[in-house]
Amino acid sequence: MKTYRVGLVGAGYVSEFHIAALKREPRVRLVGITDLDQARAKATGLAVFPSLKAMAAEGLDVVHVLTPPATHMTVALEALALGCHVLVEKPLATSVEDCDRLIAARGDRRVSVNHSLLGDPFAKRALAANVGEILSVEYLRSSNYPPYRGGSLPPQYREGGYPFRDLGVHALYLLQEFLGKIEDGTSEFRCSGVKDSDPNIHFDEWRACVRCTRGTGNIYLSWNSKPLQHQILIHGTRGTVRADLFSMFVTQRRNTPLPKAIERVVNAVGESVSAAGQVVLGAAKFVFGQIRPYQGLHNFVHSFYDALATNGPMPVSLEDAREVVRWTEQLARDADYAKEKFYRAYQPTGKPAVVVTGANGNLGRALVNRLLKENQNVRLFVRRLPAPEILHHPQVEVVLGELGEPGIVDAALKGATVVYHVGAAMGGGWAAHEAGTIAGTRNVVDACLKHNVPKLIYVSSLSVIDWAGHPVYQPVTESSPLEPHPTERGFYTQAKLEAERIVRAAVEERKLPAVIVRPGKIWSETGPLIDAAVAIRLGNRFVMIGDDLIQLPLVHVDDVVEGLLLTGKFSGGEIFHLVDKDSMSREELARLYTLAREPQLKTTHLSMGLACFLARGIELLGKALKRPMPITPYRLKSAYVALAFDCTKAREKLGWRPQVSSSKALRAMLGKSIR
Repeated sequence: MKTYRVGLVGAGYVSEFHIAALKREPRVRLVGITDLDQARAKATGLAVFPSLKAMAAEGLDVVHVLTPPATHMTVALEALALGCHVLVEKPLATSVEDCDRLIAARGDRRVSVNHSLLGDPFAKRALAANVGEILSVEYLRSSNYPPYRGGSLPPQYREGGYPFRDLGVHALYLLQEFLGKIEDGTSEFRCSGVKDSDPNIHFDEWRACVRCTRGTGNIYLSWNSKPLQHQILIHGTRGTVRADLFSMFVTQRRNTPLPKAIERVVNAVGESVSAAGQVVLGAAKFVFGQIRPYQGLHNFVHSFYDALATNGPMPVSLEDAREVVRWTEQLARDADYAKEKFYRAYQPTGKPAVVVTGANGNLGRALVNRLLKENQNVRLFVRRLPAPEILHHPQVEVVLGELGEPGIVDAALKGATVVYHVGAAMGGGWAAHEAGTIAGTRNVVDACLKHNVPKLIYVSSLSVIDWAGHPVYQPVTESSPLEPHPTERGFYTQAKLEAERIVRAAVEERKLPAVIVRPGKIWSETGPLIDAAVAIRLGNRFVMIGDDLIQLPLVHVDDVVEGLLLTGKFSGGEIFHLVDKDSMSREELARLYTLAREPQLKTTHLSMGLACFLARGIELLGKALKRPMPITPYRLKSAYVALAFDCTKAREKLGWRPQVSSSKALRAMLGKSIR
């Protein structure tokens, strides 16, 4: 049995599954991998080479091309020139012309493209189902992308048509299998703008209609629809088939001689029973390793090496792949142009302006409005467009981008007269905080130094203080100890503490002119009033843990804005706390809120001891599952502790005096609603 020496180019997400499939092939010896990101390549556990040429010097028979689609052709042609057979990740290329170049260059080498769903066992069952003459096929897929951790934007965020190139290609080659050659197609794409959507994808909702020689195909792709789904629906003259590739079942409804009312019941019951049985069986096979993640890819890789060993036909011919590329590009390229045109309107000009990051947040919006009232030219650095009245203001310039991306941050801060760095991740997993808070702050600091920005005002958080270890009766000041166990406090505290350290280090070591502001719990008349610092909401119930009478470190958003503006004459890493001395207890705020806005809410009180006992169980479960848990005993002890905040420094050095009495204003606002 011939052994094939195999090398991989590209260490991205899909490489993990190619490596797993290759390790199961007795005919394969993995030589190594190369990637522009050497650290990512090393993480695969394979031998790492600086280039494909260097890897080929060790002896290669086959190269798997796993790079972004725009580079597929360049890498594949290099592999062919080195005398290797080639398996390319889908799509084969991003133009018909590139496909033709590859077809012309292959010579006696064998080349195929990974149309992995042709190897998926459930897709194959759907293809083999007898439903009479197939009239129409629907392909439904929702997805998400691996979290962005900062640095250069991955390809799915750069190109408007990438989402269709990534997933639509699967739909197109399946439609060819079901319905014959594609003859025409149209696509519609849009930016949903839904609350939790990923703004970097831009066009996150896609629909396409494809006419083939034997029927019509409809495609729906979404990065918002939940739960995630992956289904194929086949409509024929004698029945319909539904293949659920995520849940791992295939069901069929048949046309029968029964009365139609009875037929509907029989089909519904039969489909339900069949689906349930298949799901249980599939889960068991998955647990025992008989079905693996990306099983279709495993099967496809196996068929590729079978074809090499037997000199049989490739699982996908280059000619068939060329047609898929043709229609993929026809349906995707308009989105490339549309996104490019959209973002072109929101590129930085470099003109002198006050720059505000995170300008769409509660504090950011208030700060921008205040700056505009003072006749300042303001540049907003945001991920989504602001409200129309801000977007179209003559003194506002908008730059769209990610704080984690160094290039766009650098461009946005050119010409800045002062930078208010308000932006940070407020939720999500660690990757979101790593990109938006840590990498974002590092990028802002580097850009400020590069462009000699006169002043950086960084908005930090009181969460960086050691709450659990602070003496109860000793006021918290700017010099109070920082959190010694940030990883136990959660992602937000961990990231904000690291970001503040980046700023302070730049002040001390690189002479960055910066001020750090740590505001208390910011509130406004239009923003949310209840968060976990007050009570944990579970359905129609508030759960209050520990001492209900703990005073909240409240401060009105307008008073924070005033404090930020007053810091203009300071630098050298000065730190200021902004907390209103006229506070309110957790119990009173929750009670007033409930009476005024949601009287149906009930309140449950838990002692700190009982809450920590329950949290300990959750913490142990997280360790067993190797997943971080949102509640731990240490986080509870840090969140619900009675602390007093001394803002003497802000009063004496800045002349800061809160103009809104938090307790009086909240009682008046919520009491008015009650009346």
